[in-house]
Amino acid sequence: MAAKIQKAAPSFKATAYHNGEFKELSSEDFKGKYLCLFFYPLDFTFVCPTEILAYSDKSDEFKKLGCEVVGCSIDSHFTHFAWANTPKSEGGIEGIKIPLLADLNKKIAKKFGVLTDGGVALRGTFIIDREGVVRAAHIHDLPLGRNVEEDLRTLKALQFFEENGEVCPAGWEEGADTIKPNLADSKEYFSKQG
Repeated sequence: MAAKIQKAAPSFKATAYHNGEFKELSSEDFKGKYLCLFFYPLDFTFVCPTEILAYSDKSDEFKKLGCEVVGCSIDSHFTHFAWANTPKSEGGIEGIKIPLLADLNKKIAKKFGVLTDGGVALRGTFIIDREGVVRAAHIHDLPLGRNVEEDLRTLKALQFFEENGEVCPAGWEEGADTIKPNLADSKEYFSKQG
């Protein structure tokens, strides 16, 4: 069964490579925190390192928002270790700051609905709230790299809604106008749209 918006995220437990160590990570470790869980097809490929490094580069911004970032592929934790010790100039991800889950048995990718018939994960990104509920899911085909800025924007929009009860229109950026979600008050936003 695939992860569904407004439903509890599937549980997971697996070995991860992080900061030179192997450690067990589970969905329980993220209770009370936001989680950006992203899947990618394989280590030692072409688009994947660009995405992983982009998530790593933005991980401090996610953390400031109370959100952990975790990557996941069907590779082993040993393969993650080898790739994380490969220089960027050679297609590696040396210096990454985020954990990478090993989903060798493909159960996590299958639970989240991103496992292809070919046995690798699509580029799926799931924003999970502090209660463990899936609030956003973006799934890209294998050749299409994703935009980490969009995941940050989505998280900020979710948090703005949670804190203020106002909804965020298309293309909303932090600080932009929002909509009060009722007929009378929504006109305040729409009257400015000309």
